[in-house]
Amino acid sequence: MDFYGTPTPLQQIAAVAAPEARLLTVKPYDPSTLAAIEKAILKSDLGLTPNNDGKIIRLPIPALTEDRRRDLTKVVHKHAEEAHVALRNVRRDGLKDLEDMEKEKMISEDQHFKGKDLLQEVTDRYIALVDQVAKAKEAEIMEV
Repeated sequence: MDFYGTPTPLQQIAAVAAPEARLLTVKPYDPSTLAAIEKAILKSDLGLTPNNDGKIIRLPIPALTEDRRRDLTKVVHKHAEEAHVALRNVRRDGLKDLEDMEKEKMISEDQHFKGKDLLQEVTDRYIALVDQVAKAKEAEIMEV
């Protein structure tokens, strides 16, 4: 949210609490920012409707609909794909380092190939772990 023209996290200008399982409250430190906080919440894509009583903003959290659950699983897939890309980038950097070390005669050709195989094993293990966590999170989200 913009606070005096500067993007500012909500936690820095208001106290956020969860008094109930399906309710968030936002109490600004400066009451003059109440309207700006409410506008920022409405403008966000959170799907929450703020209730403003002049001192505090109440955000009732609606039960998840089937559509919202599907949207959240898409977010899980997006984060899993980002993790896959990050792992592949680390593998690429590791392969480049192995090639550079072989060119500089720091390691032998056999060590280079053993390193490549080990790097691929580690990459595969972590990609499988990301897939396992994503699948578990998707099942948790879709659970009613």
